[in-house]
Amino acid sequence: MPERHPHDPVLLDRCVELLVPALTRRGADGAGAVLVDATLGAGGHAERFLSELPGLHLVGLDRDRTALAIAGERLAPFGDRVSYVQTRYDGFWADGTVVDGILFDLGVSSMQLDRTERGFSYSHDAPLDMRMDQDAPLTAADILNTYDKRALTRILQEYGEERFASRIAGEIVRRRTRKPFETTAELVEVLYDVIPIPARRTGGHPGKRTFQALRTAVNGELDSLRSAIPSALNALREGGRIVVMAYQSLEDRIVKGEFAAATASRTPAGLPMELPGHEPYFVPLTRGAEKAGDDEIAANPRSASVRLRALEKRTSEKIVGREGS
Repeated sequence: MPERHPHDPVLLDRCVELLVPALTRRGADGAGAVLVDATLGAGGHAERFLSELPGLHLVGLDRDRTALAIAGERLAPFGDRVSYVQTRYDGFWADGTVVDGILFDLGVSSMQLDRTERGFSYSHDAPLDMRMDQDAPLTAADILNTYDKRALTRILQEYGEERFASRIAGEIVRRRTRKPFETTAELVEVLYDVIPIPARRTGGHPGKRTFQALRTAVNGELDSLRSAIPSALNALREGGRIVVMAYQSLEDRIVKGEFAAATASRTPAGLPMELPGHEPYFVPLTRGAEKAGDDEIAANPRSASVRLRALEKRTSEKIVGREGS
C-alpha cells in the first residue's frame, strides 16, 4: 500500500487565495473549472482545492509513479473529479488545452527526499539514482562514471553554482578509475576531501550544491521548466491564473524571465503611449517574488527558500476598460 506523507504543503493558504478567483468565475463551487497541479507530489495542495471547491476538476501531473500512487490514495475520496497523468510537466500542454488555473511547486519533494533508496539526499547512504521518473534511463551514477571532466565541471557550475566544480570533477574522474561510483556516501566523501575546510563552515552541507546539480542534470529540470512555462501560459483561458513556487535561484530566474516577457507591453519601443490592443497579455499578481513568513518557516522548514510568483491572463473586458479610461 502506498504510504501517507504528512508533509505540509508550502504556502498553501496563499496558493488558494491566488488561484480560487480564477476557479470560481463560473460558479462559487468551482463548477466547470479545471485546475492543473503540474507537480502533484503527495497531493497536499490538490486535496485542499478539491475540498474547498466541490465542483472543481483537477488534473494532477507527476513523472514519479510512486508519487501518483500516494496521491491517488490520498485523493481517492474525490473520485473522478481527479485525473492523473504520469508525465514531465512540459509533456502535457497539447495544442487546444484550455484550463482555468495552474500550480507549479518545483524541485524535489519532501517525499522523494525521505525515500532513502532514491538517492536524492546527501544525509543518507543510498544508490546514486536521483531519477524522478524511475523508468528514465539516466542515473546520477551514469553521469559520475561516464562524463568527462569538462562535462562534469559544466554540470556542477551551471546547475549547482559550485565554485569548486573543477576540483570536484577532477577528483571524481581520478577515483572512478579505481572503482566506479555506486553510492551517495562515496560522493560525499569526495566532497569532504576536496572542498576546503573554511568553505565547509558556511553555506550548509558541502553536498548541497553538487547533489542539486546532479539531480537537475539527471531529470533535465531546467530544460523542462523553460518549455513548460510558456506552454502553460498559452493554455490559460482569459481570467485564468498561474502560480509558480521555485526553491533555487536557477529555477526562479527562468520563471522571472518568462513572467517578465508575458507582462511586457507589446507597443513598439519608443512610442510615448501604449497603443490600444497592444497591452500585455498577463498582469502580475505579486510584487516580484513572495517569500514565506517566519511562522510558516518555523512550522515548515522547506518553505524557507521558496519564491512564489503569480500571473493572471487579461480578459477582453479589462483591456476594453483600460482603453476607455
